[in-house]
Amino acid sequence: MRALLQRVSRAAVRVDGGVEGEIGPGLLVLLGVGHDDSEATCRRLASQVARLRVFDDGDGKMNLSLLDTGGSALVVSQFTLYADTGRGLRPSFTGACGPGRARELYERFVAELAETSVPTRTGRFGARMDVELVNAGPVTIMLDTVGGPTATGSAAGATMEPPA
Repeated sequence: MRALLQRVSRAAVRVDGGVEGEIGPGLLVLLGVGHDDSEATCRRLASQVARLRVFDDGDGKMNLSLLDTGGSALVVSQFTLYADTGRGLRPSFTGACGPGRARELYERFVAELAETSVPTRTGRFGARMDVELVNAGPVTIMLDTVGGPTATGSAAGATMEPPA
């Protein structure tokens, strides 16, 4: 599972000209689901998103989380996070999970994030959406539940464990 997080002062998603979801200060979460993702992946990543310390404290250091600040999350499905351009100029999305299972896991991630007490809004899965945001900082962070330079955990390939 891949999540591109953007710290925002506000964000909104529009579908067919109407607002589908919007938030004030918090995180815009662009979420991609891969073939190996599961309900457990959703739970671990939602816990990390809720607790990730990317908001400034009184000293101006990124030391506070959504839970600390009372911020909201706007979660938007984004299969293109699995784009592979290794074979040319046209991206391949074979690493992305199919739409049926992806929708289930997207909805599970949203539910798990809401369970952490983070106010959570969404876009519309599978729809063509217009996403508006004001990136605060700017702060943009990529989380990937599989090994690599953007992997969650203490080292590439480390398993994610929710904080104690």
